Amino acid sequence: EYEDTPSHEGIGGALDPRLYQMLKDLRKSFAQKHKLPPYVIFQDVSLEQMATMYPVNMQELQNVQGVGAGKARRFGKDFCELIKKYCDENEIERPEELRVRTVAKKSMLKVSIIQSIDRQIALDDLAEAKGLDFDELLDEIDAIVYSGTKLNIDYFIEEVVDDDHVDEIYDYFMESDTDDLDTAMDELGDDYSEDEIRLVRIKFLSEQAN
Repeated sequence: EYEDTPSHEGIGGALDPRLYQMLKDLRKSFAQKHKLPPYVIFQDVSLEQMATMYPVNMQELQNVQGVGAGKARRFGKDFCELIKKYCDENEIERPEELRVRTVAKKSMLKVSIIQSIDRQIALDDLAEAKGLDFDELLDEIDAIVYSGTKLNIDYFIEEVVDDDHVDEIYDYFMESDTDDLDTAMDELGDDYSEDEIRLVRIKFLSEQAN
């Protein structure tokens, strides 16, 4: 039994449910081997796009949402090999326009955020300097980290989050099957703010996934 095919706006192909399930199984075995939650290896949306675009090498894999060079290098080889074997065995003609699509360059904003964090600029100051709400800045940082770039925001977390809270939130994500924020807030309870959970989730993903 395969799960319902998710919708794919803007991808330009149809998801292959059999390949999607095979990729999920491979992700599960990777997760067990590395003792990590499956979403840390690749998010569902990344697997969905792999099962639509059929990337068979590292460059093509980096066209997939949520897969940057770091994540492709760390986890990508076996996924590309599985997809290539699947395409060969099933005589699948991969969609040309998806194969040749170039990797979008990181936006100037993302580059600037990465450089600012390298210089250990406080995130609230950084948000103000960029004309962003704090939530919007965290959205940008989430996107950077989910695509496989390692960011160290410990300098800021140490200033704004209690050490015990950091440990407890970190342990929660290590044990959880999902990185969903609402689920984390429900599970962790009212003692933890949304910002605290988001900051520690960024730390967790950066250290464990990238």
